[in-house]
Amino acid sequence: MSFGVTSWNLLLHILLVMLANNGSESRKMSQENWEGIGSSLQLPSVIKDDVDQNDQSSMIFFTVKDLKVGEKLPIYFPRKDPSSSPHLLPRDEAASIPFSLKELPQLLNLFSFSQDSPQAKAMQYTLRTCELEPIKGETKFCATSLDSMLDFTSGVFDLERDFSVVTTTFLTNSSTSFQNYTILEVPKEILSSKMVACHTMPYPYVIFYCHYEESENKVFKILLGGENGDKVEAVAVCHMDTSHWSRDHVSFHLLRIEPGTLPVCHFFPADHLLWFQPPSLIQ
Repeated sequence: MSFGVTSWNLLLHILLVMLANNGSESRKMSQENWEGIGSSLQLPSVIKDDVDQNDQSSMIFFTVKDLKVGEKLPIYFPRKDPSSSPHLLPRDEAASIPFSLKELPQLLNLFSFSQDSPQAKAMQYTLRTCELEPIKGETKFCATSLDSMLDFTSGVFDLERDFSVVTTTFLTNSSTSFQNYTILEVPKEILSSKMVACHTMPYPYVIFYCHYEESENKVFKILLGGENGDKVEAVAVCHMDTSHWSRDHVSFHLLRIEPGTLPVCHFFPADHLLWFQPPSLIQ
């Protein structure tokens, strides 16, 4: 397994942020980090029964027809304070904590959360999502540590070839989470033979929902300019075949399309990771 310099620098940054606190401090979160349970998730097996067309946190989806310079899109990019966000646990500590929906009462007691609290609902959501059956052609895993995420990712890729990781990057400092963005340059496709998407989930410590789909996906880097002058180098994925997704997936409601009719694209929040392996030069 090998990484380029850019990938190592990105991983180092992730580690410095997510390991900033440890021990009991890693189990504390501010209220704002528990709001919008499941918002901004791009999991094809997750169903949202009551889609709110005005829910800003769901404004991450678009279609391939939107991938052109000058296109204006309303996009939600959550801005999180690392000092009050959950942190990565070492593998040994994470392994010592049960991670199962049936253990939820004991977990709530461990973290001192009441059953009716937002934290309890968030934990229930995450545990239930992690225990859902994958859709056809999907391999999924909830990683409770960086080591377990790398183990899963390594199992997907050809270890004789390099693979890399990318994520959305804010190029300017701002507190604005939702606004209209304009595509400033021709989107750059990142060629990949395989990709693993890892999404952070609401939990007292960092949980990554990682999944690999056998169907065709395309990865793009897109330079965006916000109405307030913000600039974002965004990572986006276009799922070319959605025929096996749940008909109730939030993207179909927002884009007003049916499963399998058009590719569904979405932006990645800044704390979500996209692992990819370029195609082999030798076929």
